[in-house]
Amino acid sequence: MGNRGFCHIESLTHADNGIYIGTVARSSTTSDVFNAIAEAHRREILDTLITGEKAVGAIVNDLSMSQPQVSKHLRVLSEVGLVRCRAEGRRRLYRLEPANLQPLHVWLSKYEQVWNDRLDRVDDYLKELQQQGEQR
Repeated sequence: MGNRGFCHIESLTHADNGIYIGTVARSSTTSDVFNAIAEAHRREILDTLITGEKAVGAIVNDLSMSQPQVSKHLRVLSEVGLVRCRAEGRRRLYRLEPANLQPLHVWLSKYEQVWNDRLDRVDDYLKELQQQGEQR
């Protein structure tokens, strides 16, 4: 992973027999913000961090996920820069890095404008219908 200021988390995978096994090659589908947040559990983790910095155990308690699952998702979110980790003794505390959601915001803003334009047209149409009803 390199030294990018993130806590190192061992990547784990769950085998059918209930045992977690070591490092596994990760798909490139999580290599950017868009793909990282495409997974619902990672969005839940971001939602729980919106209130402030939390330890892994607190995130586990907030969500219905196991500690290994939370750690796996935190690793992905850390790699794309959406969360930062700092060590406090033996605990690892994670915090949201909302500025790194900017690519998503820029992309969504195009669609926000389209929706606003459509809603304006609906509003205009409803006003037109209301005026026609008053004229009768």
